[in-house]
Parts: sequence; structure tokens; C-alpha cells
Amino acid sequence: MISVGKTKQYANVLDKLLSRGRQEVSLSAFAFLFSEVVQYNQTQVDNIADLERRLEDAGYAVGARVLELLCHREKGNRRETQLLGILSFIHSTVWKVLFGKVADSLEKGTEHEDEYMISEKELLVNRFISVPKDMGAFNCGAFVAGIVRGVLDNAGFPAVVTAHFVPIEGQQRPRTTILIKFAEEVLRRESRLG
Repeated sequence: MISVGKTKQYANVLDKLLSRGRQEVSLSAFAFLFSEVVQYNQTQVDNIADLERRLEDAGYAVGARVLELLCHREKGNRRETQLLGILSFIHSTVWKVLFGKVADSLEKGTEHEDEYMISEKELLVNRFISVPKDMGAFNCGAFVAGIVRGVLDNAGFPAVVTAHFVPIEGQQRPRTTILIKFAEEVLRRESRLG
């Protein structure tokens, strides 16, 4: 086979690199598509809670697929079995593949043993969405919460995952915090292993 330049042939789509994601889909195309998804779902529901639930469900499907793909590519079909390992995987690897950078922070809740938080100063899905005044509490981060829940559930770490705005003093826009509350079975399993 004669090849020109440094093009690489891939046997199947699973072997193709993800690291060039920004070059494959432009930010404006993603923003337009995501905006259309939000607008479509908005016409299908009566309240903000249902809209966020629909976005979370859409994100869940993405998270399940991202886990499968990254476990195949990055980990040789192995999955994380420790709580901190899967959280670190989401905070760094998953976030980097989806958003081009590691999440701003990963923290353990101080009040509850079963809570962890991933915070992002300016979450990509909230950056280009204008929320009307009558929907002031609406957070498109529900889509990302769904992605995180999809990764966790499919990796064997069931959890309730929600997105919240947290105001930052001196900043016009609040940061988004993805709150992860693990099921009791996860904590029992961790205590037996640790």
C-alpha cells in the first residue's frame, strides 16, 4: 500500500483516536446541535424538572457508550473496581475526551460520606444556552450529570447524580457542580475492600 503523508489506516472505528475530537466537530456545531436538543425537549415537557430529567436520560446513554469505548481503548477492556479509581477516571479521562480538559475539581462531601462533587467553572453545555427568566433554575448540566451517571452505573457504581449551580463571589456566572451520591451498596463494598 502506498500512502502519502502520515495518514494511518484503522481496522475499525473503535481503534480510531478520540484525542482529535475538537478537530472533528466544531464548537459552534456542537453548540447548535445541543441547543436544538434542549429546544426540542422543552416542547415535550411541562416543567423544568421534566426537562432536566429528559436531558439526563439523553446524557445517560452517552455515558454508557463513552465508558465502553474508553475501557476498550484506554484500559484494554478493564474497568475500575475502586470508588476513587472510577471517580478519577471520570474527572480526568472522560472529561478530557468530552470537553478537551480535566474537570476543575473533584471533592469529597464534608457532610455526607457517600457524596462527591465534580465542579466546573464554566461547563460547556451551559456556555451557549440562554435561559429565559421563567426558567431561572434550569441547568443544562443535567445532561452532563446523566453522562456521569451512565458511566458510574455501567461500571457497577450506582449513584444519584444531579447538577447544581453554585454562585461564585465576584463572578457573573455561577459554577456548575455535579453532585454524586452513591448507593449504600457501593459504600459497603468499598468498606469490605478497603
